[in-house]
Parts: sequence; structure tokens; C-alpha cells
Amino acid sequence: MTLKNYYRNFLILMTVAIAAVIVLNIWHLENIAPPMDYSSFLTRLENNEIREVRLQGGRISGRDNLDQEFSTFAPDVNNLIPLLREKQVTIATRPEREGLSDFWTSTLPTLILVGGVMFFMARNQKGRGKVGFAKGKEFHKQTHNITFGDVAGIPEAKQELVEIVEFLKHPENFTRLGGRIPKGVLLQGPPGTGKTLLAKAIAGEAGVPFFSISGSDFVEMYVGVGASRVRDLFKEAKTQAPCIIFIDEIDAVGRHRSGGNTQGAQDEREQTLNALLVEMDGFRSDETVILVAATNRPDVLDPALMRPGRFDRQITILPPDIKGRLKIMTLYSRNMVMAPDVRLTDIAASTPGFTGADIANLMNESALLAARKGKEHIETADIEEAKDRILMGTERKSMVISDKEKRTTAYHEAGHAILALLLPEADPLHKITIIPRGRALGMTQQMPLDDRHAYSKEFLTNRIKILLGGRTAEELVFNQYTTGASNDLQSATNIASKMVCEWGMTEILGPRAYVRTDESFLGNGSTRRTYSEETARAIDREINKLVEDCYQEAMIILEGKMEQLHQLAAALLEKETLDAAEAAAIVREKR
Repeated sequence: MTLKNYYRNFLILMTVAIAAVIVLNIWHLENIAPPMDYSSFLTRLENNEIREVRLQGGRISGRDNLDQEFSTFAPDVNNLIPLLREKQVTIATRPEREGLSDFWTSTLPTLILVGGVMFFMARNQKGRGKVGFAKGKEFHKQTHNITFGDVAGIPEAKQELVEIVEFLKHPENFTRLGGRIPKGVLLQGPPGTGKTLLAKAIAGEAGVPFFSISGSDFVEMYVGVGASRVRDLFKEAKTQAPCIIFIDEIDAVGRHRSGGNTQGAQDEREQTLNALLVEMDGFRSDETVILVAATNRPDVLDPALMRPGRFDRQITILPPDIKGRLKIMTLYSRNMVMAPDVRLTDIAASTPGFTGADIANLMNESALLAARKGKEHIETADIEEAKDRILMGTERKSMVISDKEKRTTAYHEAGHAILALLLPEADPLHKITIIPRGRALGMTQQMPLDDRHAYSKEFLTNRIKILLGGRTAEELVFNQYTTGASNDLQSATNIASKMVCEWGMTEILGPRAYVRTDESFLGNGSTRRTYSEETARAIDREINKLVEDCYQEAMIILEGKMEQLHQLAAALLEKETLDAAEAAAIVREKR
């Protein structure tokens, strides 16, 4: 019988016992005779109103001449008995304590309480003694249906892990020239790029025991528990070599060790990390155990964990390019009913930056939207609507917007769109809408033709101009500013700051980086200044000048296209959403 069954049976038994004690106590209370003062008892006894009594120590219970029950307590029973005999009262005696009754009412509840405490203490101690591998989960090829055929869009990382599987299946092919099998593989990259999916594919392909555990499972509040779990996990894995150990989110246990004295959870984390380092060094040549770990915070991992000999291979998995996105879409759509005119190539081109998880969510949302509308297959419009929901949020159709706000939003988005259509070195316009989505009242979407990996100064300055186009249009048409440009201003200032401080795109300050950023895949890297206060003032002037110059150039362009601005805003007020072709037709018609 497993510990889980023991635990369930013990709870059932304890529940039944407690219920029995409660019932017996209720029955005992209901059968207790009404109390009577001892003086009243003596008075009634003198008046010959008592028929029989039952003596139990100092307790007295009995019946009167009216056959009514009573109970009282006598301080001196020995002096009372002669009086009872004189009045010819029937006397019955009982032992001072009834063993069974006393057991049920007092001893049994105590035993149940003590037994419950001892059970949970023993269970906790057992858990602490063997918590290492007990928290892990073992997969075998026969019980896992994900293979490398289910992985697409990351061919380089996939090939590295295919080779790891081949190491395990045919090690002699790789060791015949004197090489050794890698001990560890670290998968690093942003969330959703397929790190855990790759590990599951290894489990489906390897045909060897595959032990999976999360980094957070090692860390507990009790010092020494995590280290014990590490030792137990590796001990179990060595008995079943060749095998693979997969630790997901290893940054939970592998963070940098502190230099000073540590206490509490930090001390426990460092002991766990030390145990992991020792175990990774302890592999013998005949122990074919490969450690695969995944993280999206490689910047916080301890250097001793990252060195060769522990993690020999570090594989970076980034969001897929257009070819990878197309393969992932083809993979996820293979079991979906797609309309014949759906072009996955166009959809892949319009989703730059999407990870594998984003694409899986996109295809699933489009299938749900089509099913909700009662369609027989998924159409391109369903995929586009699902993409808008992911990028911009759900349409807020119930939101009440005044005509003035709607008109202001139309001119704001028209200003963005005209600059996106006219400026060179800018991402092509994709869609304009004034339908509120999420927290935005409107949206102008641009989609690149190709994935960009480097950005020119012209592209970035044009991007700032497009961002400022909405505020510029509001100033030209209404001579006012609104809060609708808040996010645009933040994005424009951020780009200008990076151009000046990180990318050296300014003539006065020159090609120098003035800030140092520790980038992470989560986009929250820390930034450190490396300049004086005098330089800070120069940086502020350059950023202000860059943004102001872009604002003035955007103003000049829109002043020369006022007729197109009015026409595009009117079309938005009428249709609410325009695609790139409709917007371009209006601008070209009025040129």
C-alpha cells in the first residue's frame, strides 16, 4: 500500500473515531439527570419523597416518588447511608469510575490527537529523508508521445539535441576517436521559444530513462533538504544509466552565490547549488548521465555552473525567423481544417517576433473564433482577428466614446499612417483602426517585410517621426494636446535615448556607449551609468534635440499633406478599420 493510501485510510479512520466520540458525548449529555441542590435532596429525603438512589463515589443519582430523575453530590456519603436506610430508600452502588465511559469521553480523543500529531511528524520526516527523487518525474519512451517531429522553427538547437540522443544510443560512434560525451547542455532563451518542448522531445526519442524536475522543487525552507534531493536524484539516475536528467528553470537553484555570510533560504540555496556542482563533477566515464537544463535568466547563473565540464554546451534559442514561423504554423495547423485560400506564408511574414508559444496560441485562438461563428473551416479573417486580439487586446465594443474623442483618435491614427506610408526606410503599414482594444483607443500597425537584426540611423529617426505623427496631427488640426500620445512619447524617448547613450548615433558625443546594460531574455536587464554630470547634461541636450528635430520634420510633412490627412480621418470615421491598401489608395489619390 502506498503512502497516499495510508494517508487516506488514516484520515477516514480518524474521522470515524471523532464522529463516534461526538455521538457518545451527546448521548451521555442527554442522559444526565437534572441536577439538584444537596440541601434540597436532604429536605426531600426527610419528607420521604426519595424512592431510590445510585451511589458512585460522591455522586448521587436516583428517582423520587413521582418517578422523576435527579442528580446531586454528597460531601460525606458514609454519614448519609444510615439516613437512607432509616427512610427505607433503595440503595444501589457503582464503582467510582466507569473505565469504558471514561475511555470514550476523555482517553480516546487524547489518543487520536497524539496519534495524528505523530503520524504527520513521521510523514514529514519521511518526506525530508527521501525528498530527492520523490519530487522528480520519470518519463519513458513508451509513455511520452512528443518527438523531434513535433519541434519546428529552431533547427540548430534541434540538431544539437538530436546529437545528444545519438550519444546515448550509440556512444561508441563518438568516443572511438578519443572524445567524451558532453556532461551537460544548457538551453537558454526567452520564454515560449521551445526549451521545455525540446526536453520533452528528448524524452520521446531517447529510449532511455528521463528524469524531469523543476529547479524550485529543490529549494525548501529547511536547510539541507535541497542538497539531499540533489544527491538522491543523481543517485537514482546513476543506477539507471544511460539516462537524462532535465532541470527546468535552473535559475531557481543556480543563482550567483553571495560573498558574505548567508542565512535562511539563501544559505539553503547555496548548499543546494554546491551539492549540484559536486554531483555534476562526480560522473565517471562509465556513467552515461547527461544533464539538460533550461533557463531564461542565464545572466544570474553562477559561473562555476556555466564552465565547461559541467555545461559543456550552451544552446541559445531565439524567436524563429520567417521560415521558422512558417514551419511552426504548418506544424500546428496540420490537424486543423483550414480554408483553401489561407496563405500561411503571408501570416508568417506578418508575425515578426512571435515565439513558438505565440504561434500555437494564434492558431488555437483562430480555430476557436471560427468555431464560435459556426464556420466549417478557419479563414484568413479568423487568423487576422486572432492576431489583433493577441497584439492589441479584445475589442471593447461596449465602450462609449464621444464623437469628439472619436474624431481626435481618427486624426491621431491618420497622422501615424501617413508618415508610415511616405517615409522611406520604415516598416510598411499593415492596418489602421479606431476601434478601442485593450487600453488603446486606436492602433496603427506596421509589419516588416523581413526580419530585422540591425537598424540604421535613418530607420530609427523615421520610427520616431511616425511615433510623433499622432501628436503632430492633433496639434495641426485641433491646436491641442491629449493624453492619447502618452505611449508614443515614451517609445520615441526610449529610442532616442538608446541612439545617444548606447548606439553612438550622435555627432557631438561621438561613437561611445554611455550606459552599460546587462541584458536578459526577460527584457529587464539592469542599466549602469558610466559618465559624469557634465556629460549627463550633454546627453539630455542631444536627446531633446533629436526628438525635437523629428517632431519638426513630422510637422512639415503633415502640413504638406493636410488634404490627405482629412480624407484618411474621414474614411476611418466611416469604416473604423482600414488596411494598408485602402489607406495607400486614399493618399495616392490625393497626391
